Amino acid sequence: MRKRLLRRGCSQKLRDEVWAHLVLRARTDGATWTVGCVGVALPALIATASTLSAKFADDPSDIHAAVLAGFVAELAVVDLRKPRIMLRLRWAAYRAGHAAVREALDAPVPSGHGFRSTLPPPPWGHPDFVLARAVAEGAITAVEAGLIGSTRLEGVALADAAVERGLSYEATKKARQRAELRLVAYLRDDASTVADNGSDPDIADYVADSVVITDAAEKSASAVKVHSGVSPRRRIRGVQCCGRKAAPAHASSELPQCTSDSTPGVSRCA
Repeated sequence: MRKRLLRRGCSQKLRDEVWAHLVLRARTDGATWTVGCVGVALPALIATASTLSAKFADDPSDIHAAVLAGFVAELAVVDLRKPRIMLRLRWAAYRAGHAAVREALDAPVPSGHGFRSTLPPPPWGHPDFVLARAVAEGAITAVEAGLIGSTRLEGVALADAAVERGLSYEATKKARQRAELRLVAYLRDDASTVADNGSDPDIADYVADSVVITDAAEKSASAVKVHSGVSPRRRIRGVQCCGRKAAPAHASSELPQCTSDSTPGVSRCA
């Protein structure tokens, strides 16, 4: 029957009569005749599925299934009184397959293999969390973190930050440079540790950041209330501080400062 319907000499009236009979039997007798309808329409269904999946890079099985499902669904509703029954069945199959292609193309692109946790959207991973963690682990002090955060992240001019802390511009600049060098060394060491472990940072570390940022903020607020400048007023010694011994960064919550005996209120070194 399929071969006869595909012949050029077969009239449209004969094709419609055959398809009306096939569709009626499929509606009344069920599965066997439905499979028969699919078999007779198979050349048209294969051509439709091939056209839709020709430029589709992924597995076309879902598209093929959608074409077949669209054809079978139309068998139950196609109007047998109108001409070109097979043409309307074919277009129903095409529309179903085309909808499957659009759905596949609009779907989000999967990343990686399998299922795993991913970082939430911002503010998770905010730079303030990095500074707070560095303070908690002793890489920089709370006041140093405040200086870096205000001048690097919040747009505060370094000159304004120096005036606010009662220091010279150069002293504040050098204090920030020293703090940033320690911060960079801390971040590089942390990155190398993650690379050596061969895995992403533990999720518990990220959860801990929410506590760390709160604690660091409280320490910073306390330090600002007690001291008005970036550095403590007590005298310390070291190579950069006129022969006095310098205190380690984690021993104080503020940056070191040297005051000059000859010029009160002006820092000679930072």
